[in-house]
Amino acid sequence: MNKIAILLIPALALGGCGSMGRIKQIGKAPKMSEMAPVAAPEVEASVGARTEVATAEGRNPQAAAVNSPSLFRVGAGALFQDQRATRVGDILTIKVNISDKANVGNTTTRTRDGSENSGVGALLGLEKIAKRVAGVDPTTLVSSTTKSSSAGAGTVNRSEVVNMTIAAVVTSVLPNGNLVIRGRQETRVNYELRELLVSGIVRPQDIARDNSIQHTQIAEARISYGGRGQLTDAQQARWGQQLMDVLLPF
Repeated sequence: MNKIAILLIPALALGGCGSMGRIKQIGKAPKMSEMAPVAAPEVEASVGARTEVATAEGRNPQAAAVNSPSLFRVGAGALFQDQRATRVGDILTIKVNISDKANVGNTTTRTRDGSENSGVGALLGLEKIAKRVAGVDPTTLVSSTTKSSSAGAGTVNRSEVVNMTIAAVVTSVLPNGNLVIRGRQETRVNYELRELLVSGIVRPQDIARDNSIQHTQIAEARISYGGRGQLTDAQQARWGQQLMDVLLPF
């Protein structure tokens, strides 16, 4: 009991610290997370761009310095340019349509019987000495019987349906041209915050003409849909109950 008490004291202290944080949130909606910084390439300014330069008399427009007067320079929008995401900072649409159902049932039965009998009828006369001294019958030295049986059954039923659309940002371009994407969407309704997280790797060839891609075409996909708030807290067991479930061996 003393050991259990020693283990419970730090847990109670940590739980108290967490409870204080939750007490402060009573009556308040969960806070949304800050938008993560996104890297984006610098776009070259237009040929006709102007900038204001401070002078002694005031601010006068002055032509901006342009590296090249060509209309087809890096970063410039073109009439016939493919508008699908290809570079760091570009945005594409991810269509998440998860409709999975699985039903797995396994049944296993095993039975094994074994029997062993061993004896020595004659062994240079030593069998008589063993019988006279130890009272052992040499014809039945070893006799064993074994029997084992096992049975097992398992069933898994799973059904998931998630239909959502999210905009993701290209965070990096791999050497082979594949795009690493990351998307985060948060929606707060009253006191419940729902969040959708999507990340993975896509091929530029798989991006459709409308700059969208299906979640099934994302490699190393990480899709998380959950939330936090009063409804999520109501569905969770109390931290003390969770702690006892971990510590109690019975």
